[in-house]
Amino acid sequence: MTEPQPTSHESRRKELARPTEQTLAHAVEEQGRPHADTSAAPQPGGQARRSPLGARSGDRSGGVTASVPGQPERAGRDAAAASAVPRVGAPGDSGAAEGPGAPDSGEGAAAVARREGDRLRFVGAATRRIARGIDLDEIVLGLCRATVPTFSDAILVHLRDPLPVGDERPATPFVLRLRRTDRLRLVDEALSESAEAEGLTVLGGSGPDLTPASELCEVRTGGELNEVLRGVRPVFAESPAARAALAELLGPDRTVPGGRRAILAPLRGRRRVIGAAVFVRGPERPAFEANDLLVAAQLATHTALGIDKAVLYGREAYIADELQRTMLPDSLPQPTGVRLASRYLPAAETARVGGDWYDAIPLPGSRVALVVGDVMGHSMTSAAIMGQLRTTAQTLAGLDLPPAEVLHHLDEQAQRLGTDRMATCLYAVYDPVAHRITIANAGHPPPVLLHLGGRAEVLRVPPGAPIGVGGVDFEAVELDAPAGATLLLYTDGLVESRLRDVWTGIEQLRERLAATAQLTGPDHSPPLEALCDDVLDMLGPGDRDDDIALLAARFDGIAPSDVAYWFLDPEETAPGRARRLARRALERWGLEELTDSVELLVSEVVTNAVRYAERPVTLRLLKTDVLRCEVGDDSPQLPRQRRARETDEGGRGLFLVNRLARRWGATRLSGGKVVWFELPTRP
Repeated sequence: MTEPQPTSHESRRKELARPTEQTLAHAVEEQGRPHADTSAAPQPGGQARRSPLGARSGDRSGGVTASVPGQPERAGRDAAAASAVPRVGAPGDSGAAEGPGAPDSGEGAAAVARREGDRLRFVGAATRRIARGIDLDEIVLGLCRATVPTFSDAILVHLRDPLPVGDERPATPFVLRLRRTDRLRLVDEALSESAEAEGLTVLGGSGPDLTPASELCEVRTGGELNEVLRGVRPVFAESPAARAALAELLGPDRTVPGGRRAILAPLRGRRRVIGAAVFVRGPERPAFEANDLLVAAQLATHTALGIDKAVLYGREAYIADELQRTMLPDSLPQPTGVRLASRYLPAAETARVGGDWYDAIPLPGSRVALVVGDVMGHSMTSAAIMGQLRTTAQTLAGLDLPPAEVLHHLDEQAQRLGTDRMATCLYAVYDPVAHRITIANAGHPPPVLLHLGGRAEVLRVPPGAPIGVGGVDFEAVELDAPAGATLLLYTDGLVESRLRDVWTGIEQLRERLAATAQLTGPDHSPPLEALCDDVLDMLGPGDRDDDIALLAARFDGIAPSDVAYWFLDPEETAPGRARRLARRALERWGLEELTDSVELLVSEVVTNAVRYAERPVTLRLLKTDVLRCEVGDDSPQLPRQRRARETDEGGRGLFLVNRLARRWGATRLSGGKVVWFELPTRP
């Protein structure tokens, strides 16, 4: 008697039911890699060997679809990679039944051992895949792609919102947010109808949407979901408590297949439960076995511990990045005779935070100190050392020490911080009156000077040893700083990477600056901000191994005709002579309207200097956008403003300076001090 031919639906089921010949471990390792197309081949008995589910052979097969709440759906994952995966408990496996998991009486010990070995190899491969993730999304994605479709047809991952970090007390109430869903798409009409009868279409059916009705779930104290999560161990959806927990997690309008076709696995980190994962199998394959609870427990444990590490690592990187950014200057000063611009770029995601910094520090005499440095390493320690060295450099600059002396004291400070605290640094002082710049270097890449005509040159400065080496001398060099030229200070992240050495990068930087200057012509310097952006555009995709600090200074200088300088003997007649000299300078500059205020303030400041000075007092006037007056003497004692009593004959000089001047201050020098004040040249 001839056997009736099966319908197309039944034929499709039998194709899906044939066991695969690949091992489970190989399948999980191959997920995410492109697979070659495999077409049906003749088999003994006249039957065709089944094509992998989702193979690109022109049939109506489906693949694995994913959904991330709050993001565009990432459907259409590599179909070949997802489809050629053997599945734990595949149809046709005689031991995978809906019962308690005991093998049939006719099943041999070899089949049981083979199935258990496959299960162990799958766990090993899946945990390795999960462990490859660095951040939170990579770890969750690794769990989903390792389990679908190898272990389950669908997975939903819920995580605590917000996730607690370390010993931080978790926020209340206890809220779970759906982080990601993955599932095996149903493609055959008969399978879809059968799945709908089992309830699986409630999770997504044949459509791409897997998001449950409630993306957020508040875990009620004493509720069924809270009790299951506190139990830590995965459970089947066959008990009333588990079904109630799933209903609370997914919402009242969504359910999952009952019995052993769903597993609810709590995700417990080092100290507390941080989420839950739901594994679901459709009706076209056997239900989970008892040993699959152990598999789910292993996957949940490795995922939870990985998430804990990722959250801690992300917090540390965030703190280090914020620490570094807060230690960099919020804004640059606007000293007389020079214009400044800066840029800072953090390192690529893999390198994280570094120790690069830059600074611009106004000095007495309208000078400015330009500093750029790089602490070795990429960590929170590097950022902290950077902050300490930057603070030390600011303090030393305030003492008006020579650049070589500043580096010497920075070297001593680095040695006090630790034996392995090393950094490179370049310290330069620009004098707009003399049009000169003094540079000292401690193992840092040399600066590049872009002249007004478009010529770019790498300045020859003594290289020096890095800060922290100890026992070395630093040498300074004094160079011309012509008006209109631009000095570029930078860290090695701009010119050095895995793809090029530092000197090749410096030459490329020089050529880039020269090419940019040609665009504006020989008589005009390129805009400073645009120049910085253009320099950073030279970075390629593989050039972000280190963070980058960039400081550009455009030298405008102060013309000699706008500077007046005198020496005054420390005598009683010095204040009167200072008033006469200041009046003549103002007349020459056409600033007669400032004569009364300048004479009064100069007289008060010079009188105070003559009282304590033993050597000649210096008086200097500088006319730029403001009128600046500087009085220097050899006494290190800084003046302090105080409130004079009605019976006092003196003590009102600095009070007048504070009321009439736009700004004023006093700076201690190595050989005395300078008291200065500024007045606006225009009302």
